[in-house]
Amino acid sequence: MAFILPVNGIEPSLGKNTFVAPNATIVGDVICGDDCSFWFNAVVRGDVNSIRLGNKVNIQDGAVIHCTYQNLPAGQAGTKTILGNNVSVGHNAIVHGSLVHDNVLIGMGAIVMDNCEIGSNSIIAAGAVLTEGTKVPSGCIYAGVPAKKVKDISEELINGEINRIANNYLMYSTWFK
Repeated sequence: MAFILPVNGIEPSLGKNTFVAPNATIVGDVICGDDCSFWFNAVVRGDVNSIRLGNKVNIQDGAVIHCTYQNLPAGQAGTKTILGNNVSVGHNAIVHGSLVHDNVLIGMGAIVMDNCEIGSNSIIAAGAVLTEGTKVPSGCIYAGVPAKKVKDISEELINGEINRIANNYLMYSTWFK
């Protein structure tokens, strides 16, 4: 049974046609759009700040989505996590306190640290580490540790990877319903 739990009286809100694997964990101030999926051992913790996910977002096996505490000492601001539409977060990836725009693929094992911003139509390669505050422009691929731009993204990669993976996960979720 999935763990979908309130925190301080705030319950997660899941959109239509959302799949939640039996051992996924979604807690607190989490709101997702329609056609989303939360896979095996995924953890989405909206306990210390809010998490917002657009439509057709998939949080794959073992991925962790979290944020930074909203009530930090004076002069510091906690950071929400916001994922746009058509976003895939790969197996065992971590997204923490960041803004991810539409049509983004975050590869397996990638780490996106606090205050990062990933522009639309971008790919974060498997194993990449976006250090705190990294700004990824729209339409490019970042890879490495620390992650750097390796090239602009082609239309083939947008359709062949970003859209294909998001659509596949929407299809996979129907197998469990």
